[in-house]
Amino acid sequence: MSTCATASRDLSEPLAGTAATARTWLLIEQPGPWGAKALTSSHLDPALGRALETATAGTGVRVALIRRPGRHADHPPGGARRVHIAHTLPGRSWIRTALLSDPADLPALDFPSLGAGDHGGLGDPYEGDPLVLVCTNGKRDRCCALLGRPLAEELAATGEAVWEVTHIGGHRFAPTLFVLPYGYAYGRVTARSVKEILHAVRDGQVVTANARGRSSWERPGQAADLAVREHTGESRADALRVARTEPRPAGTAEPAGWRVTVEHTDGRAWRVEVGRGASLPPRPESCGAAPGSPARMDVTALREITGGAA
Repeated sequence: MSTCATASRDLSEPLAGTAATARTWLLIEQPGPWGAKALTSSHLDPALGRALETATAGTGVRVALIRRPGRHADHPPGGARRVHIAHTLPGRSWIRTALLSDPADLPALDFPSLGAGDHGGLGDPYEGDPLVLVCTNGKRDRCCALLGRPLAEELAATGEAVWEVTHIGGHRFAPTLFVLPYGYAYGRVTARSVKEILHAVRDGQVVTANARGRSSWERPGQAADLAVREHTGESRADALRVARTEPRPAGTAEPAGWRVTVEHTDGRAWRVEVGRGASLPPRPESCGAAPGSPARMDVTALREITGGAA
């Protein structure tokens, strides 16, 4: 039986501009099984999950559950658990970590400040290897289990700081993952390509092959950032930032989309035209779903401008 990931790969659906959007990630360790909506259908208290969804709405913070790779037999509630909070904006990326005996106090965090990049001394600085988060939530989509779990286990066996993570979007690109502190997401990866990604991250670099985008940016900005990197060969993670994203009305020669300004730390800037297209022919966005035409971010023009001028 064909899967959504097989259909997407066979149709060469583009990856750029498909990453989940979040400036800051709150990652809560929750062993045991996860349901399709993991915050409210796991051994995390459902009331706590709903409170976190409410508290983080509109703050730029995204919450996900994580667990160590391996077998996931039923696990009783309670017990100490690891929490990571990571901010992903260029030049301001950080990871803080804490071991909590009870996550019940998490909804009281200052999420607007966390979304803006101010951790307020929460937890301790994370000083380990880059964090690798592989989506394995099979209850959300079976491709994440079939393709994500073997990848997570293979990476763990080689000593990487890998966690399984709940839904991060785009299961048709499985196996999917994102890497912290920079927050770039990837799809259709192999253990070998992940090793290359992590080697680059340790040097403050970004690999653009199989990249879906940096979660700091909305999807047009993700596509524009990657396009400028491909155009210039710039691989330093913090060298580029998306300065402006402006809606562009449909015209006679181009579809509706966005005009994105990408700036370099050396003063250069680029104007990137990004159109909203539809992936054809129709394909399922999830296993078991009716065929559809997922939105895609198409870079239609890129030019250097002077000092970020209009």
